[in-house]
Amino acid sequence: MDWSTFFEPIGLSIQISLVASVIIFVCALAAAWWMARVRFFGKSILETILLLPLVLPPTVVGLLLLVLLGRRSWIGKAYEAIAGGPILFTWGAATIAAVVVAFPLAYRSMKTGFEGVDRNLEDSARANGANEWQVFRYISMPLASRELTSAYLLAFCRGLGEFGATLMVAGNIPGRTQTIPTAIYVASDGGSMKMAWAWSGSMILLSFIMLLISNRITKDT
Repeated sequence: MDWSTFFEPIGLSIQISLVASVIIFVCALAAAWWMARVRFFGKSILETILLLPLVLPPTVVGLLLLVLLGRRSWIGKAYEAIAGGPILFTWGAATIAAVVVAFPLAYRSMKTGFEGVDRNLEDSARANGANEWQVFRYISMPLASRELTSAYLLAFCRGLGEFGATLMVAGNIPGRTQTIPTAIYVASDGGSMKMAWAWSGSMILLSFIMLLISNRITKDT
């Protein structure tokens, strides 16, 4: 077994998941707070769109991203003009795929957390002169911290295991875009079962640790 080759997909997957989970945390935090506190026309339609990647096959999500990020799209053209090359089949494309697929999990958990916060406490803070940022920072976030932390860990795990969308927009380039799931697929398809099982074991271990932490936080806080 080539251990240098073995650790490449693991390191890349962890990097992608870390970056993706940070992006997801920020975006899902804003979306969940807004959707939990604001009423507006078409809210149910917007929420359906936000949750859609949760039920769509990853290959369908990958196809949509392929069109949105392609060289003919305005996003693809803008990125290529800035970066000097296409975004598809790069580390960035793999990160975007992880963000889109894992976002609904984090959003749903965070929204549940904010909906569980006692609105009377927020109103009391406002009555005592607190602005909206202070209410959010010192009342809502601490009271929903259990769900927020759990959402981050779940997003990390989901990004770590993303396969279909990643394969379509980032491919399987060793050392550049080959993540653990794509490495497992190629290894098993090529008959390298020892490598496939070794990568599968690392995926199980990483996911188990994250979920264990998430469960402990949910029960203990």
